[in-house]
Amino acid sequence: MTSTSTTRVSTQQLEADIDTYSALKAIPGYQPHNPRFTLQSAGSALDQMRAADEAAIQAQNTLAAARDALLAAQREFHEIILGVKNETKVIYGPDSDEVAALGLKKKSERAKPKRMTKATAAG
Repeated sequence: MTSTSTTRVSTQQLEADIDTYSALKAIPGYQPHNPRFTLQSAGSALDQMRAADEAAIQAQNTLAAARDALLAAQREFHEIILGVKNETKVIYGPDSDEVAALGLKKKSERAKPKRMTKATAAG
């Protein structure tokens, strides 16, 4: 009966299973009643598990490299946009419509700082 469970087998259990397989190889004349549990099928399953594990590790490494490339591209794009905003202020002035078109506040639209008197601060 094939198990359809999706729960993970612990690392300790897998190591114990590999040890059991190694011990099974040393048993002469092992002939199970169920052909699914032969030494050859156990060896094949171990090879498939190791190949799947290697494929998963390679996929994780590929994902990590892609994530690093994405972060670098995002950082580069952000730095370019910051430069564009600064250049727009230099070229057109801090109070221009072009600066506002980029989503920045015009200098004239900024709130003026208000002085706090001692009576207001204490109250």
